[in-house]
Amino acid sequence: MASLEDLEARVTALEEQMQHTRRDAAAARVLAGTADRDVSEFKQTLNGHTKVLNAVRETQVEHGRDIAGLKTEVSSLRAEMQSGFTTVNIGMERMAQLLQQVIDKG
Repeated sequence: MASLEDLEARVTALEEQMQHTRRDAAAARVLAGTADRDVSEFKQTLNGHTKVLNAVRETQVEHGRDIAGLKTEVSSLRAEMQSGFTTVNIGMERMAQLLQQVIDKG
């Protein structure tokens, strides 16, 4: 009979262990579901950040092109301005020469 009582005790212990195991498994499923949802949210956030960074990059590339065009335009305007000042200086020199001739004749 001692072995029957021993067997009953062992079965009771196993049943208790199974209850704990079932509870642990249920808790693990809940945690796995939460972790899966968290990972999904992180992926969405990361995808959003990636889209923003790509948009910023596109904007920077456009701005780079705009700046390059502005540099070309400024260089062109600078050349025109220097040419204009050269023309004005030549004209002023000629006017000064003519005035000097008038003064010298007078």
